[in-house]
Amino acid sequence: MNYVDKIDRNNIPQHIAIIMDGNGRWAQQRGMERSMGHKAGAEAVHALVENCVRLGVKYLTLYTFSTENWNRPVAEVAALMSLLMESIEEHTFMKNHVAFRVIGDMDKLPAEVRERLEGCIARTAKNDRMTLVLALSYSSKWEMTAAIRSLASKAKAGEISPEDITEEVISNELSTNFMPDPDLLIRTGREVRLSNFLLWQAAYSELYFTEVLWPDFANEDLCKAVYEFQHRQRRYGLTGEQVTNDDNDDKTV
Repeated sequence: MNYVDKIDRNNIPQHIAIIMDGNGRWAQQRGMERSMGHKAGAEAVHALVENCVRLGVKYLTLYTFSTENWNRPVAEVAALMSLLMESIEEHTFMKNHVAFRVIGDMDKLPAEVRERLEGCIARTAKNDRMTLVLALSYSSKWEMTAAIRSLASKAKAGEISPEDITEEVISNELSTNFMPDPDLLIRTGREVRLSNFLLWQAAYSELYFTEVLWPDFANEDLCKAVYEFQHRQRRYGLTGEQVTNDDNDDKTV
């Protein structure tokens, strides 16, 4: 089946989040160093960004480097930071009108990497076709801990009372407060878990797991995930009958 031609262009997920897994295994299968897998993975990101722009996706969030990844071998972390510096193709963002954002503990990043990221964020801020978000030095536990600390400080200072803390208030304290929650969350590389990624935001996301290793994740694979998303019923806690009735009511208005 050619999924590129099968998807409904009027029902594209507004926000797609991806756990890009499998770079190391991709390289090992080919007798290469793990760093070569990460390089191939970066090339896959460049193609993905342009494919998502063409589809009409508004937000694309990529799990690039977790807080736990700092525990990897020093040489691999250094190679990843170097690759990050090389792979930020600002001209591609400008050509495709893509804004660039970062979520995560940027204070832990090397100074030169942080400066490169901040410059790209500033220069692409007015682009409005799609927003690419890199989750760097990020984890949901880190993010929620920071949000709780912030709210606790505000409560201690008398700026907010515990009774006023709602889901919306918590969401506004998170680093993702500038964008909607993911409609579709994709994980490549065979594993079936979220690995501390967008745990609050993915409460009602549609989850899609594929055995395709990240460097091999092509436009057809993206469209297959979108096609499956389009054929699921998003219930948000309702029954299937309630959702169907609501859809029918909308069509008769």
